[in-house]
Amino acid sequence: MTESIIKSTQLRKIYEVGGSEVRALDGFDIEIARGSYVALMGPSGSGKSTLMNILGCLDTPTTGSYVLNGNDVSKLDDDSLAEIRNKEIGFIFQTFNLLPRYTALENVALPMIYAGIPKKDRIKRAKEVLVKVGLGDRMDHQPNELSGGQRQRVAVARALVMNPSIILADEPTGNLDSVTSNGIMDLLGEINRDGNTVIVVTHEEEIAARAERTIRLRDGKLA
Repeated sequence: MTESIIKSTQLRKIYEVGGSEVRALDGFDIEIARGSYVALMGPSGSGKSTLMNILGCLDTPTTGSYVLNGNDVSKLDDDSLAEIRNKEIGFIFQTFNLLPRYTALENVALPMIYAGIPKKDRIKRAKEVLVKVGLGDRMDHQPNELSGGQRQRVAVARALVMNPSIILADEPTGNLDSVTSNGIMDLLGEINRDGNTVIVVTHEEEIAARAERTIRLRDGKLA
């Protein structure tokens, strides 16, 4: 039996808004197997962004437990969460989130600086992943010298560079045309076949159709 990389039990996230409670997540149980490819879907206000923030260790639940790669991270403080994020999770965002004055190589190497990896090793590893995503000839280019699809490939390389347990992609093709989107989704499929767990948050059915499993949310619960 394949082991779980993610397991949550009765996750709740409650916000106080103008004196009343908003239950963004309301008793959410989820289990994701290591090496799987999962899409998270749901209408606006369904809780999928809240769930992604908790799965990505950007936020903690109000109650409930979240076990990531064998560690219960639901009770950790901000510093410990930041450490887990850098080591365990590779993020890909709709807006790429690249530093404009840095080259592709420097952008990809950034997470390794935070991890204290020596410069020689950082450059070697960053070059490896840029070649893997098809940007071996664009390493010295800054984001404004790259197309949207190439910028997203830099973001994918940065997400991969620390060998994370999970790749978490938030609307990764939201700013791309359909041809470029297909290229990025092909790349995510390849990354999954290489053994990485991939979780894609999307509102597009054709993007979700590429995953082996779709988790749908409605009103903070599994739909």
